[in-house]
Amino acid sequence: MDINQRKEKFGEAYLRAVASVAGFTLYRPEVDDDSVDWGIAARGTEVLRRRPRVELQLKCTSADVLREDGLHFALGLRNYEQLRETNLLVPRILLVVRVPVEPGEWLSQSERELTLRHCAWWVSLRGLEPTPNTGTVTVVLPRLQVLSPGALHRMMERINRGEAP
Repeated sequence: MDINQRKEKFGEAYLRAVASVAGFTLYRPEVDDDSVDWGIAARGTEVLRRRPRVELQLKCTSADVLREDGLHFALGLRNYEQLRETNLLVPRILLVVRVPVEPGEWLSQSERELTLRHCAWWVSLRGLEPTPNTGTVTVVLPRLQVLSPGALHRMMERINRGEAP
């Protein structure tokens, strides 16, 4: 695999790890022609009675894009336009996994633990303004919006109540 394919697969592994710990199911459209790489679905429970779902565009980068206010990511214009739509039945987010430059540093393991480096941030672009840009749009994923199992649970609870992710 080339380095971009390795990043894609590592990003998927991160998403799978977080979703599995949170207890949610992943699904994947057969074709990504609408800026949806993955979907996350909840079973109906006492707290999540409406079986919420969220769909996402998944990216992985080793670029030096982490700033004090968040991760600054150059997103393709087509993805930006499709993620900012407001009339969607299932809400969408952008998820960016940041990894070290060297693949050998992406994970470490011992008998006691498996560590994935670094982490992923998410943002909803719903309702953002159109852009005059023609190639990419730099979006900021707030540092507080790390995708962890607890954060994913809280996101699904908000969606269950009919709120934004």
